[in-house]
Amino acid sequence: MYAIVDIAGQQFKVEKDQKYFVHQLDAKPGSKVTFDNVLLLDDKGKVSVGSPSLSGIQVTAKIEQHLLGDKVLVFKKKRRKGYAVKNGHRQRLTEITVQEIGKKVAVKTAAPKKEETKVDATKAAPKKVVVKKAPTKAAPKKVVKAKKES
Repeated sequence: MYAIVDIAGQQFKVEKDQKYFVHQLDAKPGSKVTFDNVLLLDDKGKVSVGSPSLSGIQVTAKIEQHLLGDKVLVFKKKRRKGYAVKNGHRQRLTEITVQEIGKKVAVKTAAPKKEETKVDATKAAPKKVVVKKAPTKAAPKKVVKAKKES
């Protein structure tokens, strides 16, 4: 059994008891997190595809640790200009272990909508008065005559 899940903006193909490195999540190590945005579920050959996600299915995972990824060096240079810049970046990652896939979740029902009250035409808000401005006259264009040289 496997599922394709959207975790922190990235899609992962996850299986039970497997470890994955995802973008850093806001939870403490040792805590459990659930991901509700399941895009696809394969249960022994029976494939369910969501549009865009499956309702009532979630993936439960345990956060193992937070860590930093490998350092990536970014070097920029322009020849013959005396320009060289060196930067580095380390992505913050979270190691998770998937514990359960496909647990059924009670689907939330929408609360009943309240009836809208109708407004009497006699108590309607006053109409706005639009004041039109008189058109402005553009200044006449000046005509410059070229002088002839004698």
